[in-house]
Amino acid sequence: MVVNTATGCGFTPQYASIEQLYKDYHEQGLEILDIPCNQFGGQAPGTDDEIHEFCTLHFNTTFPQMKKADVNGENELPLYTYLKSQKGFEGFTEHPYKELLEKMFAAADPDWDKKPDIKCIIDRQGNVAARFEPTADMADVEACIKSLL
Repeated sequence: MVVNTATGCGFTPQYASIEQLYKDYHEQGLEILDIPCNQFGGQAPGTDDEIHEFCTLHFNTTFPQMKKADVNGENELPLYTYLKSQKGFEGFTEHPYKELLEKMFAAADPDWDKKPDIKCIIDRQGNVAARFEPTADMADVEACIKSLL
């Protein structure tokens, strides 16, 4: 699973769910690439070390955490270019934050829906099997992972 994360947003508690997935399925082959990103409202401030310390202290994370990188724009990580070319944004699922997110992103950038954040599940052959937005139910993410292991 490749996921871009932030330490200062309403979805930060997903670190706990992601860590649980890692504990439950790592032995069966699940790998997680956590790539913090500060492009969405400045919600991942701090250095790579500060972000890592926050995650380990508050959520006891043990999965790999990469250096902070861009998801969108001229400096976007090539991995994200590939992932987005395979599975584009299809809208947020129903969630208490859905309307707030849409308004916040639209105010910051009229083309926000063409460059949203990412949570992708990649199968063992390197194919993008699924893409989940931050509003997705983590049970759906887990079901997808289980189906591929």
